[in-house]
Amino acid sequence: MFELLDGLGLLLKDALSSPWLWLIVFAVSALDALLPFMPSETTVVTVAVLLGPDLPRLSLLVAVAASGALAGDCLSHWIGRRAGPRMLARLQRGERGQARYEWARTQVNRHNALLIVAARYLPGGRVASGLATGSMGVPWPRFVTFDALGTTIWAAYSVCIGSVGGAAFTDSPGRGLVLSFAIGLLLVGALEVVRRLRSRHAARGLPDDDPDPGRRDALRGGDRGTGRRGADLSEVDG
Repeated sequence: MFELLDGLGLLLKDALSSPWLWLIVFAVSALDALLPFMPSETTVVTVAVLLGPDLPRLSLLVAVAASGALAGDCLSHWIGRRAGPRMLARLQRGERGQARYEWARTQVNRHNALLIVAARYLPGGRVASGLATGSMGVPWPRFVTFDALGTTIWAAYSVCIGSVGGAAFTDSPGRGLVLSFAIGLLLVGALEVVRRLRSRHAARGLPDDDPDPGRRDALRGGDRGTGRRGADLSEVDG
């Protein structure tokens, strides 16, 4: 297996000097904001592994990936602003729909900075974040400021993971890829465990007669990983 990966890595290394590679990194990082199946993080980590301990080009990779992600997020936010009235009308259908809308609006108003920065680490989070903050009127300067911070952190994090594998196995890109992706999976798993534990703790402390059904459903849905909070955002994504 490592021989196959090493061979593929050597082929890809020949493309590191091509400007098309950087355009691909930019495009994939941008499109991930609208198409969640785009492998933006995988692409960045793979290129970082192949670059190895080349600090100038690793820095360039951070800049290109962060710029692409910022451009995609701004497009998603713009779409949210344009389609906002229709999406919000769907979200507010019925009494429970109105309650969910009020809960979602409160969360965006209170925690939009955290939502913008951290949502990209959740499945489909970039799509939901851009559309939700756009449709609910988060100002452009605030969105761009926090999104630039979030995309830079994400790009640096992805490049750091890849550079660890690239530096550890300079002569075997296949082993470097396996090591980097293993590190990435462990970090994602740890974050998911923390998220589930926090959701369960919050749900246990919430009374059954809580007047905010949107908040109650969202917190309790966190135990299942696909509950009301995810549904709320997906409906905004709608």
